[in-house]
Amino acid sequence: MRHKSNPTAFRILGFDLLFEQKESGQLKALLSLLWDFGSSIVMKMNNPLWRRLVSIPLLFTASMFMVASAFLWLPISFFLGLFFKSAQSATRCLCFITVYLACECAGVVASFYLWLKCHLPSGGGKDYLNANSRLQFWWADTLKFAAEKLFRLTFVIEGQASLAGPGAILLPRHSSIGDTVLPMSFYAIPRGFQVRYVLKKELLLDPCLDIVGNRLPNVFLDRVAEDMSAELLSLERLAAEASERESLVIYIEGTRFSPQKRQRIIRSLATSGNSDALQRAERLTSILPPRPAGALALMRGAPQKDLLFCAHTGFEGSASFAKLFNGGWMDTTVRLRFWRVAAADIPADDEGRRALLLAQWDKMNVAVVDMS
Repeated sequence: MRHKSNPTAFRILGFDLLFEQKESGQLKALLSLLWDFGSSIVMKMNNPLWRRLVSIPLLFTASMFMVASAFLWLPISFFLGLFFKSAQSATRCLCFITVYLACECAGVVASFYLWLKCHLPSGGGKDYLNANSRLQFWWADTLKFAAEKLFRLTFVIEGQASLAGPGAILLPRHSSIGDTVLPMSFYAIPRGFQVRYVLKKELLLDPCLDIVGNRLPNVFLDRVAEDMSAELLSLERLAAEASERESLVIYIEGTRFSPQKRQRIIRSLATSGNSDALQRAERLTSILPPRPAGALALMRGAPQKDLLFCAHTGFEGSASFAKLFNGGWMDTTVRLRFWRVAAADIPADDEGRRALLLAQWDKMNVAVVDMS
C-alpha cells in the first residue's frame, strides 16, 4: 500500500533533514518523491535480504563519507558556529551524526559476528537472543552517552520508586527520534529487563533496527494497513509471550509531537464533527491525543502487567536538524517522571481500559507542562 507523501519530513537513518518548515514548491515536490521512494523500499521490499542489500551499503557509504570529509566539515562548521547564531552547535551536531553512523556500522558488524557464532558447531545458540539484546542496549546507551557529553545534557529522574516491580507495559510520550533510548537507558538496563518494542515499519530502513530488531521479539507495525486486525493480533501475541522480566514499549501518540501536528489533528477533528475527541485534543497542549488500539492489544495479551507511564521534557531540542545546529539542545536539563498503574487497578474490559488510558494521558500532559 502506498504511503501518503510527507513533503516536510523526509528521513534517512533516523534523522530529520527538514522538519515542519516551509519549503518552495520545487523542494516540496522533491521531498515528496524522496519520501515515497524511501517508504516504498520498506513497504514493498518485504524480503529482508534485498532490503539490507540497499540499506547496509548506504549506511557504510555515509559513514565513510563523514569520516573522510571530517577534515573539511570540522573547521568549516567550527567557524560557522563562531559567526552565525543558527550554526552554534554545527560541529557538535555533525560529530553526533558521525558517532551515530559509527554505532550503526559497529552494530551491523557485531550482529554478523553473533550470527556466525550462533551457527558454528560450538556456538552458544541459547544465548543468541541475550547477546543481541546486550548489543541493542550498548547501541542505545552509547548514543545516550554521546548526546549527554556533546550537548552537555543533565538528566533528572522523578518517580524512581515506580520503576521497581516486574516488567510493565511502558507508555512514554514521543517528542523526538532521540527519546527512543530513554526506556532502555533509564528503565530496562538499570532493572536488568529485556524490552519488546512496538515500532513503525518504516524504521526497517535502519539496518541495525532491521537486523537486531527482527531477531528480538519486537513488532514492526504497518500503520497504514487496510486491515489492522492482523497487526493488533501480533501485538497481543507479543504481550502474551512476555515474561515478568520483560517490558513492552509502545508510543501511543503514533508519531512525534510538534505544535504543527497537534494543530493538524485539531483541524481534522473539527472537520469530522467528533466534539468529544476535539475537546480532548484541545486540552492536550504539549502532547498528541493517544491512539489506544495498540496499547489495548498489549493489555489484552498481558492483563497481568502493570502500566508504566513516562513523561519527559528536554528532548524537544533534538527534534530537527535546525534545532541541533542552532544550539537549541545545548545545556538542556532533561526531566523524566515515571508513575505506575497496577494491573489490579486496570479494568478488565476494553472500554474501561480506554477510559483509563485517556485519563492517564491527561495526567501526562499536566506532567509535561509542569516540567517544562
